[in-house]
Amino acid sequence: MLLKVRDLRVTFRLDKRTTFEAVKGISFDVPRNSTVALVGESGSGKSVSSLAVMGLLAPGTTIIDPAGSIEFDGRELLTMSGAERRRMCGKDVSMIFQEPMSSLNPVFSVGFQIGEVLRQHMGMNARQARARTLELLAEVGIPDPAQKIDAFPSQMSGGQQQRVMIAMAIACEPKLLIADEPTTALDVTIQKQITELISALQKKHQMSVLFITHDLGLVGEIADRVIVMRHGEVREEGGAAQVFARPADPYTRALLDCRPRIDQRPLRLPVIDDYLSGRVTLDAAQPQRSRGYLDTDAPVLVVNKLSKSFFVREGLFGKREFKAVSDVSFTLPRGKTLGVVGESGSGKTTVGLTLLRLHKATGGTAMFEGRDLISMPEREYRAYKRRIQIIFQNPYASLNPRFTVGQILLEPMRIHQIGANDGERTKMAMQLLDKVGLPAQAFHRYPHEFSGGQRQRVAIARCLTMKPEILVCDESVSALDVSVQAQVLNLLQDLQDEYGMSYIFISHDLSVVKYMADQVMVMHQGRVVELANSDELYRNPVHPYTRTLLGAIPAAAGGARA
Repeated sequence: MLLKVRDLRVTFRLDKRTTFEAVKGISFDVPRNSTVALVGESGSGKSVSSLAVMGLLAPGTTIIDPAGSIEFDGRELLTMSGAERRRMCGKDVSMIFQEPMSSLNPVFSVGFQIGEVLRQHMGMNARQARARTLELLAEVGIPDPAQKIDAFPSQMSGGQQQRVMIAMAIACEPKLLIADEPTTALDVTIQKQITELISALQKKHQMSVLFITHDLGLVGEIADRVIVMRHGEVREEGGAAQVFARPADPYTRALLDCRPRIDQRPLRLPVIDDYLSGRVTLDAAQPQRSRGYLDTDAPVLVVNKLSKSFFVREGLFGKREFKAVSDVSFTLPRGKTLGVVGESGSGKTTVGLTLLRLHKATGGTAMFEGRDLISMPEREYRAYKRRIQIIFQNPYASLNPRFTVGQILLEPMRIHQIGANDGERTKMAMQLLDKVGLPAQAFHRYPHEFSGGQRQRVAIARCLTMKPEILVCDESVSALDVSVQAQVLNLLQDLQDEYGMSYIFISHDLSVVKYMADQVMVMHQGRVVELANSDELYRNPVHPYTRTLLGAIPAAAGGARA
């Protein structure tokens, strides 16, 4: 056995008097030459456990119970000196972190950063390190390694940054690779490429992989064994095939079934608490929600040949045009949802931002109640601003950290003169908090005091203060745990049913889009390559790019193709 963890307990010291036990005596093994998946929601303790193995937990605020044990390759890690631990964890154990852009140094080239690992742990000189770095970049599938070796992280896509992190992690040919949420928020095709790359490298180098994720659907693509964690405890452990076919613990069954499937569309998605309380199970016989545009649907927005170009300076006086969106046309009926899918760089977010005039369009029209939103003067457009709102991908970045939730909700109502006075506005804000499932006490709290799912609910409540008719959801559930994701999707559907709002739902998660969208628009390199009703597009995709996207959906826990 390569890694043995026994009775691991990790406690965080929150202040002088308060502590929190994040990991509660867990035990698990990672065999040699195998892949073990550690699965659970945020707060389950899976990442803390991996950081304990790496020795990356802050010693001043973290307490690891000395009665526990972390044994790697026959050596006890918890009793090692700091220097010994660093040498081992740099060479024999390595880690891929969740967010490559925050893990890579933005002021150094990727070649320098990979080379630094080789110089530090392998004793290579600069020339040897550069030659080995080129080999590693080619091995992880970076195009044109001779050019990319001198590129900075900001000059690479998210998928390429993650490949650089993988190259850095395997540089010393470690015996154990820990991958902490390496595909979260990546496009479905890039996600598949990264999981296939890790699997191929595992077989080639005969190393072990500890793969950490909250997405059980992804685990079936890569893992030999699965360990399911919740609230710092192991709830279930077994072979991947066994766990997927016959999950023994209700929590495991809930994780599998809370994720939207492409072969079912229940009226409401179940959440974790529904399963653990025994209130619901996912049954194919339960009522299904029908989707699709009808000929009788009244359009609320008609977009024709929308285009957006960015211009990059070249030389002293020249500039080069980059067409981010070209001739995009679609219709959005009242009370319906248009799903927009495509890889990063396809232009789907640019479409949403251009419609809201956060980008200035370079062509086309967007007719809303007979008026063109694109060409109307700014003074006239102010009256339309509150009727078209957007939920951004990262609620923490879009919520002012210095404002309480109450201030966040009251500010747009004051600007647009909604409500007669602050007393009336406060009453409306309290009603909205209740509508999105947050307690009244949230009114006086700050964004950092909430979880990701709760912050997204605050962002939705802020949009609702405007009583919008069109809501652009830009990757609004992409990084949420499956249960929180189900709660937010149910909330959006309830609001649409109650208020008749129209959604432009932008996402790279094709299972979520299938659940939410009446019609799906597929974008590639700034253009629409396919547009059809949801069920028809998933059942009979016409364009090869659409078939590629659908083929990248993880089969496990996602259901058969519709």
